[in-house]
Amino acid sequence: MRTFLALLVGLSIVAGVLWHLGWRPPAEWDPWAALDIRQPPNLLTPYKLSRLRNDPSLCEQAMKTSTVRYRAQADSPASANCPLRNVLRVEGGETRLSSSFLATCPLAVAYALFEEHGLQPAAQRVFGQPVTRIDHLGSFACRNVYHRKQGRLSQHATANALDISGFRLKDGQRIVLARDWQGQGAKADFLRQVHKAACEHFNTVLGPEYNAAHRNHFHLDMGGWRVCR
Repeated sequence: MRTFLALLVGLSIVAGVLWHLGWRPPAEWDPWAALDIRQPPNLLTPYKLSRLRNDPSLCEQAMKTSTVRYRAQADSPASANCPLRNVLRVEGGETRLSSSFLATCPLAVAYALFEEHGLQPAAQRVFGQPVTRIDHLGSFACRNVYHRKQGRLSQHATANALDISGFRLKDGQRIVLARDWQGQGAKADFLRQVHKAACEHFNTVLGPEYNAAHRNHFHLDMGGWRVCR
């Protein structure tokens, strides 16, 4: 214990001296630097994502490092059943969307990271070509989990979740979770790689093997629980 404390004090002193001399860590390893979506995620990425929810300026700095198009949305009235604050409308980018969707900043940034560092690399590995369109079932829905009359609100109620149902490749091939997840071959392999990659970028990922309610989509959200099923 004493050795550990001595080491900790020593490291703190060294860090203080280096800081005084003007040394700064690279932005990707600086916990206070804005998140750069172009950089591969690291151990600090979850912390940087957590800072975005209530800081629109920090959110904008992060989103500007991606190719994703978006628009800031006005806050809904506080009297709304499911009020929204600091949300964006994500409109797609180099990868088109079946339609735009509302998203909290952490969800929008996680989506951009997933597209850049998870989805497109998987498509190149399996098919040698990019995904050109993502098909989804929506994000914002003012409801409880599983549409129950009683219970906790879904992450969809705050636009903090997105349900993805399929993908389209550059050559026109369609990949549909409801049809291809249980199959064999390249499409099923791709979907499993995408599921694994999503777990590295979103807090909660629920897929077809979780339960029947998710048989046709990946549920991706930035709630407080870390789940990959």
